Amino acid sequence: VADKGTHSYLDDDRNENIQIYINGSFHHRSEARISVFDSGFLLGDGVWEGIRLLNGHLVFLQEHINRLYHGAEKLAIKVGKNPKELTALIQKTLDINHMETGVHIRLIVSRGLKKTPYQHPSVNIEGSSIVIIPEYKEANETVNRNGIRLVTVKTRRGTHNSQDPRLNTLSKLNCISACIEADKAGV
Repeated sequence: VADKGTHSYLDDDRNENIQIYINGSFHHRSEARISVFDSGFLLGDGVWEGIRLLNGHLVFLQEHINRLYHGAEKLAIKVGKNPKELTALIQKTLDINHMETGVHIRLIVSRGLKKTPYQHPSVNIEGSSIVIIPEYKEANETVNRNGIRLVTVKTRRGTHNSQDPRLNTLSKLNCISACIEADKAGV
């Protein structure tokens, strides 16, 4: 059981055998890899969405797709697929994994491969990388029964003119720092 806060979920053994979509092909979870030269790995240069599948329905799918494309546009990332194609890839990923409900999908789009570890987009040598990770994740109901503990930490999310909190960017360093602070505070 992953039991930290509002994202608490129950472990599911079925996740050990999921197929993950990476740039046009599917890979067993244990074999899923991206290059160390991918912009997402090197710099957190990309966007993501978390999408729920409940009873065969992708919840708020259009809103998630719109936000992903909005974030990609703000970061000048060309997704490389139109929304209809991307939605079809999500469905294909679910179909290959025989998933119908209780699933959390992490949809990730990075700027793609770089020829060298440097931040400027001009050193990218290939188009965007697209990764779709589907996992069975049912909410841990003990959070609803027992509540959660909170603490105020010093770390803050970025402002709209530094790291716009309205965009789901791959760089979540400020959120990770806040989690570490909360852990140190005993929460």
